[in-house]
Amino acid sequence: MMNILNFVLVAGLSYLTGSIPTAFIFGKVMKGIDIRQHGSGNMGATNAFRVLGKLPGTAVLVIDMVKGLLPVVFLAGWLTPGVEGRILAAIGVVCGHNWTCFLGFKGGKGVATSAGVLIGLTAALPAVRWPVGLCLLSWVVCFFATAYISVSSIVAAILLPVFMIVFAVPFLVTLLGIFFCILVVVRHRPNIHRLLNGQESRVPLPFHKRTSRPT
Repeated sequence: MMNILNFVLVAGLSYLTGSIPTAFIFGKVMKGIDIRQHGSGNMGATNAFRVLGKLPGTAVLVIDMVKGLLPVVFLAGWLTPGVEGRILAAIGVVCGHNWTCFLGFKGGKGVATSAGVLIGLTAALPAVRWPVGLCLLSWVVCFFATAYISVSSIVAAILLPVFMIVFAVPFLVTLLGIFFCILVVVRHRPNIHRLLNGQESRVPLPFHKRTSRPT
């Protein structure tokens, strides 16, 4: 019974941690605005950079990553030692970010929080270090090649389970990678639509031309 209660606690507390709407809070505190009504309307780090500025955007990015890391490393490690508890924490915290209970179950796209989860998993599960490292590297390479955050996130998400399979990561963790892949791609459907119509904007890197419409 205690084990079951511990798993319930991990799932619930991880969800609540993920539900903290970082970008929304920063928008209200720093500019007195509802970030959902500005830029792309998304409550993620990318829109925070665009609407609130570089420093607040960086803070939102870091906090959203830490939100993903803490439940996987500490909460699950304390209450449910073993891979199952960490996977449950990972799913809970990302779902909390994407569907926060504090704002009508609408949230971000989960990329930064998922990255925090994956970094946290590397501390507890050495088998995922290479797949996660390559996944993050693929995001960086794709970003500098295209200047599209959305494309970089989608490509990295698709490659994540591929890398996990190649490196023979435990089955349950590979399933988590597949789950993250599907979630990121589905949450980026509006971006995919804009990409197909040539309306997705790029980050204004010095060696890329900037498109006229914001995402």
